[in-house]
Amino acid sequence: MRKGTTEKDMIKYDHGLIIEESDEVAEEYPLTIVLNDEEFATMVCTPMHLEELVIGFLASEGAIRTIADVDSISIDEERGFAYIKTNVTFEKVDTTKRWIGSCCGKSRAFYFQNDAKIAKTVMNEMKIEPELCLTLMEAFQKEADMFKKTGGVHQAAIASEQGVEIVFNDIGRHNALDKLNGHLLKQRLSRKNKIIIFSGRISSEVLLKVSKMGIGFLLSKSAPTDLALKLAEDLNITAVGFVRGKRMNIYTHAKRLAIQPKE
Repeated sequence: MRKGTTEKDMIKYDHGLIIEESDEVAEEYPLTIVLNDEEFATMVCTPMHLEELVIGFLASEGAIRTIADVDSISIDEERGFAYIKTNVTFEKVDTTKRWIGSCCGKSRAFYFQNDAKIAKTVMNEMKIEPELCLTLMEAFQKEADMFKKTGGVHQAAIASEQGVEIVFNDIGRHNALDKLNGHLLKQRLSRKNKIIIFSGRISSEVLLKVSKMGIGFLLSKSAPTDLALKLAEDLNITAVGFVRGKRMNIYTHAKRLAIQPKE
């Protein structure tokens, strides 16, 4: 397996000084997925944990639901191809068409058709102490070795009340989340009382990825978008942004945090 970074000679200009040295940069790797002998998609990713990436991506697209749907998976790292055989049929939909619907009186006009089929309203109502969010983010930041080396990757992790369990990196923010999902599916792990920690902005696409994993708690050191928060409200996901130092902003479903807001 590749390490996801490579060395590149460069010239650094620093306060008038010219310094020749090498820099560690993130690898950018095209991977084509061939599903049941048909080309399905090509993604650009960090060439690490490719099996988890492929499994998570296919689940996010609705091509599989569980790891039991996969008969075989083979990665040709040299050529950049992933070959997957499944025992389920999947009709690829036009992802450019919008789907309009409603749920409990709330508009979901912003879903694409495929997202509407797979997005889940999270039923789990775990409750944690606010301080745990800060502790988890601090541990998450300590795991950011690849970002510190390259400055060019996103990071995502699965955590629980016991701490950060596993971390994935990728140049693509969606890929990092798909790797999480692929890991959960591949290892047949429960999603109950899990927390996702993310390095990037909470966009609607990120929120949908979290929803499709069936996890109701998302922590990010960055900002949310308005559409992401509408989705979080609708899908019963606690979205917490700007988790930095001793501060954080709780945007949706604060009921999962053991706090008593001032009246």
